[in-house]
Formats: sequence, structure tokens, C-alpha cells
Amino acid sequence: MSEQQSKRYGTTMFVLMWVALLALFVVVFGRWFDRAENPNQRVSTQVSKGGALEVVLERNHYGHYVVSGKINQQPVQFMIDTGASDVSVPAHIARQIGLHKGAEVTFSTANGYATGYLTRLAEVRVGEIVLRDIRASINPNVDHDEVLLGMSFLKRLEFSQRGETLTLRQHPDS
Repeated sequence: MSEQQSKRYGTTMFVLMWVALLALFVVVFGRWFDRAENPNQRVSTQVSKGGALEVVLERNHYGHYVVSGKINQQPVQFMIDTGASDVSVPAHIARQIGLHKGAEVTFSTANGYATGYLTRLAEVRVGEIVLRDIRASINPNVDHDEVLLGMSFLKRLEFSQRGETLTLRQHPDS
């Protein structure tokens, strides 16, 4: 191998090393960011002495409770929102999971009035907590990827916050 070929080979290896390091950095940083955004990507469900199902959620770095779950067997990311009357599904997610628009309604939100559409969710799942026939709305006015898990779901559970955790409990009779 000539000296010139040797230099090219060395330069190529140097560039490949930096590309590999950059790719590794992107993967590690991406996972860290995902975990910081949603620390509840894999939730476990405990059964209390009284038979209630309990899911304990950690607060994310913004101070919100975000959790992976399912609507009608389709994976979604929920943000717990006790200020929302209904489960509020962004329109692009509603299309992806096949929700049907019902009656047009006007909602009063923190940002003013917004038009949306009523719908029903056959099933909503967070961990092993499963509730059926949940009132919801389709919101065409947002482009984020989080479904607001509002009171139409939460009112059927017991929930309590302590420190940096929120515990959701589904009692056997609910």
C-alpha cells in the first residue's frame, strides 16, 4: 500500500469513527429526551389489598404527567389534564385510530373558544386500568401528538398526587 493510499485509508477511518460517534450520540440523546418527555412509557400496574388496580406515574421534566396508553387498542401518548372535561384527541390522531366525528360543539378553553366534534371511545387503557365507553372530543385546532386525558376518564377513578407522583386507582366495582 502506498503512502497516499495509507493516508486516504486513515482519513476514511477517522471520518467513519466520527460518524459512528455522532450516530451513537443521537441515539443516546434521543432516548434520554424521550424519557424526559414521557417517563411513563412502560407503566406497571399493582393490585392493592382491596383489589384496586394502581398505576403510579412520574412527573416529566416540564411538571406534567405524560403516559403511554391505548385508545381502542391503538397506542397513544396521554397527558393527564384535570382541567379538561373530556378526553381530547387531536384530529390527526383521531383519523389514525379511526374515530368518527359526531356533533360539532364549541369548547371554552384556556386559549378562548374552540370548535370540535363529539365522539365515543370504546376503550381507554393506561397500564392495566381499562375503561369503556368514554366520552371524548376530536380537536382539529391542535397539531401536537398528545391526547388530553380529561375528566370523562378520570372521574371513574380515584387519583391522588404526592410529591412527584400521581397514583391512578381503579376499584373493582368501577
